[in-house]
Amino acid sequence: MTKGRLEAFSDGVFAVIITIMVLNMKVPTETSFEALRSVLPVFLSYILSFVYVGIYWNNHHHLLHAAQRVSGGVLWANLHLLFWLSLAPFATAWLGEDPQATAPVALYGVVLLFAGIAYYILTRSLLRHHTKESALAISIGRERKEIASVIIYAAAIPLAFVRPRFACGCYVLVAVMWLLPDPRIERQVHE
Repeated sequence: MTKGRLEAFSDGVFAVIITIMVLNMKVPTETSFEALRSVLPVFLSYILSFVYVGIYWNNHHHLLHAAQRVSGGVLWANLHLLFWLSLAPFATAWLGEDPQATAPVALYGVVLLFAGIAYYILTRSLLRHHTKESALAISIGRERKEIASVIIYAAAIPLAFVRPRFACGCYVLVAVMWLLPDPRIERQVHE
């Protein structure tokens, strides 16, 4: 499989994930602006998940843009990432039902944790098939944000059982950390 085909397939999955998330949002039965208050938690969980899927899509795009080739292992690592991201609509919908309930908040963190680990595995799989002088290898460098993200997710999951709002705050914190695409890759690819 070519790198372009992998990107196209992945882009399609990202688009489906976002579409399913928005279709999970139900319209209020009343027609007043006050009726929107009842769907606010669902809308906020959608915004957070949309940002996360956007972050993964953006960084995935940059990662594959810097890569020169893919292998069978990379394909499986990519599917592993897409699997965890495909659970985002379910976790988002459940979180939106009650963002203060421990189980939905913890499950949301589990999905984020394993998506973060899967992204790390994808990065490592790609690096195994590139030289140390490649644009990809040079641009990856230290992975401080990746490791910090996984640590914060891992801490937020048990925190969800005692302070669900703080756990949600951790998820927002990691999203804010990743709002801008990784400049290391952009610099290497455009130089």
